[in-house]
Amino acid sequence: MGIKTFKPTSPARRFYTASDYKELTKGIEPEKSLLEHQTSTGGRNHYGRITSRFRGGGHKQRYRVIDWRRDKIGIPAKVATIEYDPNRTARIALLHYVDGTKTYILAPDGMVVGDTIVSSKNADIKPGNSMTLRSIPLGTTIHNIEMKKGKGGQLVRSAGTGAILMAKDGDYAQVRLPSTEVRQIHLECHATIGQVSNIDHANISLGKAGRSRWLGRRPHNRGVTMNPVDHPMGGGEGRSSGGRHPCSPWGQLSKGLKTRNNKRTDGMIVKRRGQKG
Repeated sequence: MGIKTFKPTSPARRFYTASDYKELTKGIEPEKSLLEHQTSTGGRNHYGRITSRFRGGGHKQRYRVIDWRRDKIGIPAKVATIEYDPNRTARIALLHYVDGTKTYILAPDGMVVGDTIVSSKNADIKPGNSMTLRSIPLGTTIHNIEMKKGKGGQLVRSAGTGAILMAKDGDYAQVRLPSTEVRQIHLECHATIGQVSNIDHANISLGKAGRSRWLGRRPHNRGVTMNPVDHPMGGGEGRSSGGRHPCSPWGQLSKGLKTRNNKRTDGMIVKRRGQKG
């Protein structure tokens, strides 16, 4: 797993870098039984109105069905392939269970073809094994963490991320997330051992605008480049810095305003992200 650079044969190639994909299994096709069709929305809702700006185009993709729940308890599985997934930044692994079932999971860093993994409270502490937080030793790096028992992993699923199990108190564990937030999670929630694969993803340079278009990202226009009719920060004689605090086209402040609003789960946050001490 590394980053490949290219000779500057054009201005776009000068800063173009890509993964070397050496960790992937060569010459294989995705498991057909785990592929689903998906339609690109272009950021539009069912009325045809744009609800997510600057999206559209991109390469056609098939969705790989991922097993977030890891609920085949006590049944060992062998890692058949490590594959690329166009829908996410991490690599995925195809598991062949001894009972004949096939599933995809997020591939943790260090997993290789031929490894045997299992979901069990008595499993070894090795990358890919899944168990409840109650069974995981303190200080262990984990990912794919459930927030609600049986719902499936919702936290720490991006490439190169990993959370740390900090403490256990009563029925809850304290987990430090990649954002530095420390959060309480019930001890009966499942998590997977290890750090998510494709650690070098954060260091890749797209190199050219067209590569963003392949990913379905359209050009992002700044408010100050628009006209007053289109944005509160638009207009002015010549180039201006906006003349007011940065905001969205609808006046929502974009710097410093707290937009988090989930009072039901606020009590689960032990330490907020960015908080000192």
